[in-house]
Amino acid sequence: MADVSVADARVPVLMYHAVAADPGRATRALSVTPRAFAGQMAAIAERGLTPVSTAHLAAAWRSGRPLPDRPVLITFDDGYEGVHRYALPVLAEHGFPATLFVTTGWLRGPYDTGGALDTMLDWEQTRELAAAGVEIGGHSHTHPQLDQLGEERLRFELIHCKEIIADRLGAAPASFAYPYGYSDRRVRRAVRETGYAQALAVGNGLAHRRQGPYALRRVTVRRSTGPEEFARLVEGRAIGRAFAGDRALTKGYAVLRRARQVRRRTAAAGA
Repeated sequence: MADVSVADARVPVLMYHAVAADPGRATRALSVTPRAFAGQMAAIAERGLTPVSTAHLAAAWRSGRPLPDRPVLITFDDGYEGVHRYALPVLAEHGFPATLFVTTGWLRGPYDTGGALDTMLDWEQTRELAAAGVEIGGHSHTHPQLDQLGEERLRFELIHCKEIIADRLGAAPASFAYPYGYSDRRVRRAVRETGYAQALAVGNGLAHRRQGPYALRRVTVRRSTGPEEFARLVEGRAIGRAFAGDRALTKGYAVLRRARQVRRRTAAAGA
């Protein structure tokens, strides 16, 4: 099997959320059915792609070591119960690694804040996923827009998430994913200083080394992603066209969010 040049690699990083036959309204659009997920993993296998973990990808780019032939990442955000019930058996069948980014205050158990959008994993299921080779990363404690937070709350979200994962699983997470994909220079610096070695955004584009270890892009897989579109995503074809509508909405919302942020900082300065 040929290795991929570090400098040339453009890697599709798939972002999943819930895997569920009957998801709640809040998670439906960003969910996939168990049958669709099984078909998508079969498509990855049939195309000879090589799934790697987030830590593996970032370590290769940091060290300059080559990546395996045709790498792809399979990632899940938030920590929905279907990742254990439906996704894990399929991943195990193919021998695929994956990364799960958990919102620690949403998982069922002693740290549950009650803010979850659907049925979540509990910590025993999360331990079983880790034992099966799924990398467990951080996704904050309560899933806020991190770039809208003050410094104290930002640090709490990052540190508390990391400490809970370390306490429950016996190992601190090395990877992080920004809730909603939002970050700025201040947030990325805080993630690095908290001890995470790499972090994923969204961006709906291919990941590559020049993005830096704290701003790696992902592509969204959702309920409306059909077999042909999925094939284009994992092959890195026509991604810009597939997400053109998303990018237009994102740009408009970014202007609104920046205006809100300026108003909050002005109000804080005048307090």
